Amino acid sequence: MTVRTRVIPALVLALLTTGSVALPAGARTAPPAPPAPPAAAAEDPLLSRLKAVPGLSVVSETQPSGYRFFVLTFTQPVDHRDPGKGTYQQRLTLLHRAETAPVVLFTGGYGLPVNPAASRTEPTRLLDGNQVSVEHRFFRSSRPDPADWRKLDIWQEASDEHRIVQALKTVYSGKWIQTGASKGGMTSVYHRRFYPGDVDGVVAYVAPNDRVNPADRAYDAFFANVGDAACRSALDTVQKEALRRRDRLVPRLEAYAAQNGYTFTRTLGTADRSFEMTVLDTVWAFWQYSTAADCAAVPPATASDDELYAWIDSVAGWSFYTDQGIEYYTPYYYQAATQLGWPELKFRHLRGLTRHRGLYQPNSVLPAELRSRHDPRPMPDVDRWVRTRSSRMMFVYGENDPWGAERFTPSRNDSHLYVAPGANHGADIAALAEGDREAATATLRRWAGVAGAPPAMRSAPPSVPDDDMLPGRRTF
Repeated sequence: MTVRTRVIPALVLALLTTGSVALPAGARTAPPAPPAPPAAAAEDPLLSRLKAVPGLSVVSETQPSGYRFFVLTFTQPVDHRDPGKGTYQQRLTLLHRAETAPVVLFTGGYGLPVNPAASRTEPTRLLDGNQVSVEHRFFRSSRPDPADWRKLDIWQEASDEHRIVQALKTVYSGKWIQTGASKGGMTSVYHRRFYPGDVDGVVAYVAPNDRVNPADRAYDAFFANVGDAACRSALDTVQKEALRRRDRLVPRLEAYAAQNGYTFTRTLGTADRSFEMTVLDTVWAFWQYSTAADCAAVPPATASDDELYAWIDSVAGWSFYTDQGIEYYTPYYYQAATQLGWPELKFRHLRGLTRHRGLYQPNSVLPAELRSRHDPRPMPDVDRWVRTRSSRMMFVYGENDPWGAERFTPSRNDSHLYVAPGANHGADIAALAEGDREAATATLRRWAGVAGAPPAMRSAPPSVPDDDMLPGRRTF
């Protein structure tokens, strides 16, 4: 039997012996070479840089169209004067567009949502920038445990924000703008006061400035002149009628509280005190959230108990001054009692109808263990610095917003104040008269180093919605 063999050209044979090609079937081969290791996954540069920041942890990420959105935590000292006294985890979020774009530092002055979602403040939209949103210390989960409430003050929170800015400047090369509304506007001012080199400009919306707490004639003057005389009279009448009907309306509040599991014992103490606080707050809440166009809906003196009760509920909310309604705002009321101050209204038109003297102040709604003496020193210091030494600060107020009765007065160092005609506590740059709106927008973009016209308003809803920067309900 003749064995047939296959002739293999020399060139092919040379290739086979180096393992470069496969042998024909049936041919004798050398053992196969081990497989090459899999290619390493491409590294995410942004995620790597964030994770490299000491103390910064990435909790989650989503990717709305055109952006990346991160929920983060940052390790902060409980006491920046003595970092050895422990730490806590402060929550923040990051809306990322580009590492070279401007960064807007948004301080709401309160907590972030339990489940944060991407949103843009007005300055972020006008700059087409990144946004860092910070949860204020002692709100939600950004509270040391155990909580030393003496460490809840304006300097400690400004120091929290200072450390965040310094940490993220290792990631972002653009200019920084700080913003916030209401208590967030106040918080942005305090940060600027203590760390003026952190950001390149501040836009503070509807930020109260209660520089001398008992000297609150400006608030009473506001309520004596806001709107027209008919509306002011109608609102005063609502308060008077509610207090005159106390014996019928308080039992209604008690029944409502029992039905919904609301209590009064930890803060205001009784349903009667909660009732009176809500009635006192009704006119303030009306002008904070409503406009002159809503005056037509104010109930007349002849309104039924049902109509009166329902209207006050729609404006001030009977559930707000319950233990459960107040709980989220406890850190704010503590700050108001200790440093920020509050409006001390006279309520002269209600003399003879109120029962609880000195009720309208933050210690009334705090648990007994947190009631504190007011320190009158910090607010005049901040006010004086803003007036004389600050620079690149912009203040936006609403003409009919009671919180704007005592405003910050900016210096002459490239700083500005604008008032939106007829606007309430939701005033913003978009609500300004055309000339002011254009000037404010141009100034903001100049501070941020952004050339050209601002992004056009989208005709369709954006992938990241706008944020009005305000909490749902607040007084004092």
